[in-house]
Amino acid sequence: MNKYTAVITGGSKGIGADLGQRLIVKGYDVVSLSRGAPEWSDARLHHVEVDLLDAAATEQAACEIAAAHNVTHFVHNAGIIWPNLVEEVNASDLTGLTQIHLGAPLILLQAFLPVMKANHFGRVMFNGSRAALGVPTRTAYSATKAGIIGMARTWALELAPHGITVNVVSPGPVQTDNFWDIIPKGSEREADLAKRIPVGRLGTTRDISNAFMFFCDPENSFVTGQNLFVCGGGSVGALSL
Repeated sequence: MNKYTAVITGGSKGIGADLGQRLIVKGYDVVSLSRGAPEWSDARLHHVEVDLLDAAATEQAACEIAAAHNVTHFVHNAGIIWPNLVEEVNASDLTGLTQIHLGAPLILLQAFLPVMKANHFGRVMFNGSRAALGVPTRTAYSATKAGIIGMARTWALELAPHGITVNVVSPGPVQTDNFWDIIPKGSEREADLAKRIPVGRLGTTRDISNAFMFFCDPENSFVTGQNLFVCGGGSVGALSL
């Protein structure tokens, strides 16, 4: 197979944009799904505007993409945090984050699987989180990010006979808009957190896309069902955000 097409949710900025740009350099076509227009452009970038919190809209987008593209790589990168102490968590928080972190990738993968199986090739990846190990104020986020790991392992077992690998990249604190929505950019709190990470700094989008690039590689067919923490050592011990 000489031509690859990667679908990246949340590919308009941050980690998704960095990964998409790197894949295009390698000759891939990239389809980005997001609520807003991408902050970057390229002749090989295709954008689909969709709210992944909306299951019906996600299904429509999935069908359109599957009809127009021979999808070989699927990276579910999009996510939302919605932090709350346990007393303030609503059932709707769990419902919403379950849809975007688990429901949306299920809908999308189901649309892409027929071609992947026919080609006996596929790379499926999730953006997980170090928060799956537990972080204060992350009831719904931690629960659904932990769910990603279980779902990915199940898919890895089911899809391995079809030449399809499924893996998770779980970042620690990374300099993205999601992070700065919780911890102000350039704040004392941000600097203090960086000091408490074992490597002494926050992660960058490039740190995370490096891991995704490994899992994307067609030559890496013997690695599946894995969860790779890219967190500066934050998964080794306790880390409170």
